[in-house]
Amino acid sequence: MSTVYLNGRYLPDDQALISPLDRGFTYGDGVYEVIRAYNGRIFLLAEHFARLASSCAKMRIGAHLTPLEAVPAKLLEANGLGGDALIYVQITRGTAPRSHLFPPPDTKPTVFAMAWAFKPNPALADPGASAVLEPDVRWSRCDIKVTSLIPNSFAAQRARDLGAHEGLFVRDGAVLEGSLSNFFAVADGEVRTAPLSNYILPGITRAVVLDLCRDHGIPCRETPVYATELPDADELFLTSTVYDVVPIDCLDGRRLPADRPVTRRIAQLFRGVVERECA
Repeated sequence: MSTVYLNGRYLPDDQALISPLDRGFTYGDGVYEVIRAYNGRIFLLAEHFARLASSCAKMRIGAHLTPLEAVPAKLLEANGLGGDALIYVQITRGTAPRSHLFPPPDTKPTVFAMAWAFKPNPALADPGASAVLEPDVRWSRCDIKVTSLIPNSFAAQRARDLGAHEGLFVRDGAVLEGSLSNFFAVADGEVRTAPLSNYILPGITRAVVLDLCRDHGIPCRETPVYATELPDADELFLTSTVYDVVPIDCLDGRRLPADRPVTRRIAQLFRGVVERECA
């Protein structure tokens, strides 16, 4: 049994109860964040809460987030999580009579958070992740980290059914992102990734990687990466809070070169950031 947070209280998970009329249950009307802890220390908390605030604002959910910033650390302590862990924070529009219209402005959001020990899959680092291309059938506000994840879930499951780790969404010929990750390609030494838009999530790890490239003289560009270009790419890799930085070893059944110097350097630089922040 673990300790979770619900609407201002820390309590055993089997006592964390919400109304069946909560809009997160009836409509999937909510937003969330997944935050990483290394060695019991939370990584980039401010950046995650800034994105959570942005998601709330775009969804017109009026949650007061500042008091919640202490919750991840308290959950780690309450659950004895001194190693690597993940913290999940979810905010829904709250409990209200079922209606497509928003409930009254004074409706209190439902705030839930939990934490658990996390052990990365070593195979994702070596030999790397396998991926398949997927038509992007998601809604057009993928920049909001909403709890309604059915298209992502279908893509992830199809990838699993095909023996792969990740599905990559393709819209109008461009590879945008994965079902739970951002996507990068390396061609002629240049790192490329889809530009921010309403069709991709502004990934926290994605932003760190782009900053590292700029700071360390690695050519990088935010520009569309087309599926037709992938056979000529030297390297492909994924980033996310769960993945960190992992190479793609196989795409749609085609093996990629095992020598991945740019991805390897970026992964090492990212690890250096983690060690500085979470030593």
